[in-house]
Amino acid sequence: MGEPDSDGGLTVADLREDPFIQSLLTSANANLDAAGYTEHGQRHADRVSDLATRILTELGYAERTCELGGVAAYLHDVGNVIARDRHHISSAFLAYDHLRGLGMRVEELTPVLSAIGNHEESIGVPVGAVAAAVIIADKSDVHRSRVQNEDRASFDIHDRVNWSAVASDLQVDREDRVITLGISIDTAVSTVMEYFEIFLSRMVMCRTAAEKLGCRFELLINGQRLS
Repeated sequence: MGEPDSDGGLTVADLREDPFIQSLLTSANANLDAAGYTEHGQRHADRVSDLATRILTELGYAERTCELGGVAAYLHDVGNVIARDRHHISSAFLAYDHLRGLGMRVEELTPVLSAIGNHEESIGVPVGAVAAAVIIADKSDVHRSRVQNEDRASFDIHDRVNWSAVASDLQVDREDRVITLGISIDTAVSTVMEYFEIFLSRMVMCRTAAEKLGCRFELLINGQRLS
């Protein structure tokens, strides 16, 4: 378990069966839960990995590039097992050590590490296609299933906004080169303005990442298109 497949190319499926990675994700999410953050465990890793892979696939990138996008996305938050602060850096270091131990070639390792290290909106830059896909996938995971606080009376703004997101979907239009994030928000729980209050910098980063992929990023909230 956790070994690369027979042709030497490590896959997301390998990571999903890797006890070490699964333990990191479980512990990282427990840390963030204790600190009052939304879910950053296996569910988030799976969701972001699937989205990053799909973005690259639907835009016509090579199969291995698409897989590397999934690998980077799956590992992007493992550094939360150490601390939330600068977790993008600790995630990259943990990924480097483990992936090298599994025999990942340096030419595949470098785009994975740069994607992980650049996913945080405070300083991240979409330095390549893999990094751009991980950024968009990560920032698109807005949904009430991420809320870990069971006491709705004590929700902060992050809890409210995520709880209000009753549905979210990412669409990629290869022909028109448009990536659209559609979100359905229950405005009885949180206002659209509150969404922008905490997610504006993330949406700006998505726009920059989409441009790196030769696309335009659009946001669709409750049927209203914003681009």
